[in-house]
Amino acid sequence: MIEVFKTNVHLPAQAAGLQEALFKQFPMFKINFDLHDCDRILRVEGENISNDKIIQLITASGYQCMVLD
Repeated sequence: MIEVFKTNVHLPAQAAGLQEALFKQFPMFKINFDLHDCDRILRVEGENISNDKIIQLITASGYQCMVLD
């Protein structure tokens, strides 16, 4: 399963920090950002992905995050 999220993360350092925080919470997922995409994509790959938990972690860090349809 792959979930794709639209974010407002702009800088590679921001993405790296968020990626590290996500890996701590979800070590079994493959997680990466595509900051070159106009939607500043966060891509999460794995089984039983909780969109709500991922969005909560990103927004708690001060960024916007929503599931991209």
